[in-house]
Amino acid sequence: MIRLVVFDAYGTLFDVYSVGALAETLFPGQGAALSVMWRDKQIEYSRLVSLSDPLNPLGSRHYQSFWDLTRLALQYSCQRLHLELTPAKQKQLMDQYSQLQAFPENLEVLQTLQRNGMRCAILSNGSPDMLHSAVSSAGMTGLIDKVLSVDEVRQFKTSPQSYGMVADHYPVDVRDVLFVSSNSWDALGATWFGFKSFWVNRQGLPYETLGPRPSYSGSNLKDILPLL
Repeated sequence: MIRLVVFDAYGTLFDVYSVGALAETLFPGQGAALSVMWRDKQIEYSRLVSLSDPLNPLGSRHYQSFWDLTRLALQYSCQRLHLELTPAKQKQLMDQYSQLQAFPENLEVLQTLQRNGMRCAILSNGSPDMLHSAVSSAGMTGLIDKVLSVDEVRQFKTSPQSYGMVADHYPVDVRDVLFVSSNSWDALGATWFGFKSFWVNRQGLPYETLGPRPSYSGSNLKDILPLL
């Protein structure tokens, strides 16, 4: 029985690579490379922060907000690609990141879940301000019950403290939660934590060879509807 659906945000509800169009305008011929490297470095920094101080009950002493890590990852990526990142270009790209394009099926799926009485939440590495901006700009306000940011525990996913936030906010058994993510590492972390997991495999990638497979998988968010 699924009583709560929890969505990852970046890559799952919001297309992290949609920023590539603006990057291509600012850096012709390098937009796609920048968007991919930017995302990879962003995730690498989040893991580095959490792994460097995993047992501190107050959260990592090295913690910086996801917004700050996103900015630092952009700066690194531009240096790596030998691109001149002026303050004006940095602001443009960061502003765009706070209003990423949503995947086309999102609103229909969320509206269907709401009509069916299913509670929906977001659990994300993202900072509260950037998450609320993304939710608002995508027209999802009112369709999401709660937007949970790991800022609360100062540990990025896939730390157990981050997934544990769901139980802190909802009195449900973890086995009654469906966690939905397009990031295979996130789906794996959620599975290890005890959630039912759904991997949105938009790119047709192979399953991770580490750990158990997710409980379910599909090519887009519509594929979760038959489960509910």
